[in-house]
Amino acid sequence: MTMSKRYILLAIIFNVCLIASNLFETKIFAAGPLTLTGGLLIFPILYIINDCLTEIWGFRDTRFVILTAFVLNLFVVGVAQIVKILPSAPFWDGQEHFSYIFNADLRITIASMAAFLVGSLTNSLILDKLHKKTQNHEGFGWRAIISTFCGECLDSVIFFPIAFWTVGMRNVTIMMITQIFLKTIYEVIILPLISLMVERFRALESNSL
Repeated sequence: MTMSKRYILLAIIFNVCLIASNLFETKIFAAGPLTLTGGLLIFPILYIINDCLTEIWGFRDTRFVILTAFVLNLFVVGVAQIVKILPSAPFWDGQEHFSYIFNADLRITIASMAAFLVGSLTNSLILDKLHKKTQNHEGFGWRAIISTFCGECLDSVIFFPIAFWTVGMRNVTIMMITQIFLKTIYEVIILPLISLMVERFRALESNSL
């Protein structure tokens, strides 16, 4: 079956956002009393695209995009480690900065990859199940919020205890709650735009049949 250009476009954006969000995780910034990572700015976009893909094409096709993104991100991480150990040219003085960005801690890498995979698949599966129960396209907003919240919960519950277990359970719990809250609120705020995207893509897909 030939997939539409819109499906391919969303799949490409999804892959790029995943790889970019992991690179941006090396930047830690302060937002008032909160300490956050740069990946927070782009990672929620993955769930937005996830919702669009699932709502229009279903869990099976969305799962393919998620697994593809997982494999390609793993590829980038692996190649980066090889490039990092290559001998630097005598005139190049950027090795320290390059190594800092791609100095992936094995524990954190495993936590991040596992959290993304489980969280994204859960988000898509729940949204798809809820969609099938309604038997129509109404109620997308509450379906998207419920599925995102569940996916983000699993994502955070897997990632933070594995990646930051050395900082103590209290701090880990605070980070988990903060991330879940912020990412869910992010989707609630941008929900009108997501709904508009879904309706637009759905109409275009219907007209192309």
